[in-house]
Amino acid sequence: MMVTTHALAGMLLGSVALFVAPEFAPMAVLAGLAGGAFPDLDLYAGHRKTLHFPVYYSAAALVAVGVAALTPGAWSVGVAVFLLAAALHSASDALGGGLELKPWLGESDRAVYDHFRGRWVAPRRWVRYDGAPEDLALALVLAAPAAALHDGPVQTIVVAAVAVSGVYALVRKRLVYVTEWLVPRLPDPALDYLPDRFVSDFVR
Repeated sequence: MMVTTHALAGMLLGSVALFVAPEFAPMAVLAGLAGGAFPDLDLYAGHRKTLHFPVYYSAAALVAVGVAALTPGAWSVGVAVFLLAAALHSASDALGGGLELKPWLGESDRAVYDHFRGRWVAPRRWVRYDGAPEDLALALVLAAPAAALHDGPVQTIVVAAVAVSGVYALVRKRLVYVTEWLVPRLPDPALDYLPDRFVSDFVR
């Protein structure tokens, strides 16, 4: 799924604070946004393994929620929501496509790494690939209540995330073809900055 879809899911998760502890809602929404996006910072270094921890984030989130319930505060709530959003991101990646340049082909058996069991979780492909029409539809579904519940900067962020999602969905497959043309023509030093799967697929 797109990082924007994960971020919107985290923001919606944080929005629950409006009904439970509205004084902490701004921190919760910001933490949800950050936690929803955070795992994908490993895009260029062991994607869906280095910062994706479906089991460990979930366990840490349970502890953090307990701490926030006992000692409610902006930071305790923020940490709990951040971990919940990161856990949701990591776990939901198993519902998408695999780790391959053209995930719509359905050839990869790797969706997200489970460090607890020491193995890759296979993709279920309910969302066939990041930027797929169903991914965009999910982003819109997540964005609608978040946009309705907030105004000001939060609403602006939601609208911007939807706009980015729409543009990315339109060009998603074209980006792969551009990459296929470009990577073999790059100078060798530049290859060090590319994900391993790019180099292995295009550079023989």
